[in-house]
Amino acid sequence: MPFVESGAEPARSGGAAVDGAVARAYWQKTSSLMWLMLVIWAIFGFGIHFFASSLNAIKILGFPLGFYMAAQGSLIVFVLMLFWFARRQNAIDAEFGVEEEE
Repeated sequence: MPFVESGAEPARSGGAAVDGAVARAYWQKTSSLMWLMLVIWAIFGFGIHFFASSLNAIKILGFPLGFYMAAQGSLIVFVLMLFWFARRQNAIDAEFGVEEEE
């Protein structure tokens, strides 16, 4: 039994059609933001920990930097990334007129 009867078209939303060039520009900005966040995540998720022994020569408040980044710093950066990403994505959405209604 088919889910859609033959010849029936799916219902369309009442929203306005988006120009292809605008959609590509929106996706380019969103994609760039996504890749930037992925790089920052990889640096603080793996890179810092990979070089932790080298970073231990630097002391902050009496703690080795490698220990501090593994225990606290990476988590702080991840939380800051979440808030920054949400703000930046909302700004991109507003720029292209696709922001969410509150």
